[in-house]
Amino acid sequence: QVQLVESGGGFVQAGGSLRLSCAGSGRTFTSYTMGWLRQAPGKEREFVATMSWSGGSQYYADSVKGRFTISRDNARNTVYLQMDSLKPEDTAVYYCGARMSGYGLRSPTQYDYWGQGTQVTVSS
Repeated sequence: QVQLVESGGGFVQAGGSLRLSCAGSGRTFTSYTMGWLRQAPGKEREFVATMSWSGGSQYYADSVKGRFTISRDNARNTVYLQMDSLKPEDTAVYYCGARMSGYGLRSPTQYDYWGQGTQVTVSS
């Protein structure tokens, strides 16, 4: 089992940057596929980015491709989401999720564990 804690959210103007962190507990953290998903008010949770346990496979939603970068530091049990060129439509609560196996996990139902979320607000 793994516990996840997100941090790094905040308020930023359009065009700005933020880096989100997701710290995981548990000695098997390095075995988990990790993902970032987000949920805006009144909308369903949607896929943003995911990375395999080794970091060798990365997938992004079309809406963030070229602007967001997912990375992980298994020595620190931490996954990051670097968000550049932020837009108002990126405003949402961002969640990190984990699953023991799998690649390219895009659906929220594919993740077994979640953090509590961190709010990102982008003003125009």
